[in-house]
Amino acid sequence: MNTWRYIKNDDVSASAGLAADEVLANHAGAGTSQPTLRLYTYKPCALVGRFQTIETELNLNYCVENKIPVNRRPTGGGAIIMGEDQLGVALVIPGKSDETYASVRERMAQFSQGIISGLATLDIQVEFRRKNDLEVNGKKIAGLGLHKTSTGGLLFHGSLLVGLDVPFMLNVLKTPFEKISDKEIATVSERTTTIRRELCESSRLAQSLRINEVRRIILNGYKTAFDTNIQLGDFSNEEIDEIRQLEKDKYMDTNWIFQTTDVLDSMGKSIIKTDDGLLDVRIVLAGKMIKSAYIGGDFFTSEHAIADLEQSLRWHSSQEKSIKDTLIQVYKRWSGDLANLPMESILKAMTSAIQKAEIMARKTSSDPYGCFVSPRGVYA
Repeated sequence: MNTWRYIKNDDVSASAGLAADEVLANHAGAGTSQPTLRLYTYKPCALVGRFQTIETELNLNYCVENKIPVNRRPTGGGAIIMGEDQLGVALVIPGKSDETYASVRERMAQFSQGIISGLATLDIQVEFRRKNDLEVNGKKIAGLGLHKTSTGGLLFHGSLLVGLDVPFMLNVLKTPFEKISDKEIATVSERTTTIRRELCESSRLAQSLRINEVRRIILNGYKTAFDTNIQLGDFSNEEIDEIRQLEKDKYMDTNWIFQTTDVLDSMGKSIIKTDDGLLDVRIVLAGKMIKSAYIGGDFFTSEHAIADLEQSLRWHSSQEKSIKDTLIQVYKRWSGDLANLPMESILKAMTSAIQKAEIMARKTSSDPYGCFVSPRGVYA
């Protein structure tokens, strides 16, 4: 029987919590530490996915006014809030030598079995559905994410809703709602659920359920689902030193969190929905050339593949055929990692973004006395 390490933390900061997960995954991939299950809670914070545009996902003014830290996860997926009623689940294991993001959905389904098994003991029947959600009767109870480190370690992330302050979430996250009223709160409440809510409707347990009890249930769920001996442990001294350094160098660095740059030329953007998530493409044109391209969204793939894709499109012809030829070459290099990001969708979004940038360029040049204020691009 395999043995995993179990680490329990509470009330961690966003930067320290994210740094710890990444360091654990790096060590697991390098074989310098055993697989680790970490069950923990954050101080109230908002976290966006690896490839998301933070300004379009979060109400930053509200976060600043209410001193709510914001940060960026290494895993893909959407924006979430975390706090004392959301249990963070981090599982780190060595990946396979040929591991790619082509199997990301299957891997997330596999790693979430511990959560599913644990909640089943409470008579809460959970299904892995959509792109990266765990649902109860069609209502989301957990969001999932996956990241492969440079050492080959796999980091599985889960945010399990023990409870949820819906009005608070709607204030932090940007939504289509123009105002937050009882109707909007009810609408979101019908799309999500929590452990306490499910227990209130199905058993004698309800609001008395504490996070530590949920943690014990999920821990036992992983023991059962993976037939694994999981022993309580802690970070090594070496890991602690690396966590502090990575937190300082990366997760406390605004360049990582916001990843912004000023765009000086005409810009166009296109956001389309695919089966694997939202795709947000932004193009900066200098004449008929693509000066730079940004590809973001809430999908799951390798950041190295996206970086290669964006780099391959720099100072590139804006002609559709030329773009398609380049995409074909990049997709050959990253066939596994880009399997969840359809090339046809990228091409469609790029074509639309280029057309909008060309319209913007014509408007700017036709108004010599106008002031063109460039938007801010976010590079993942």
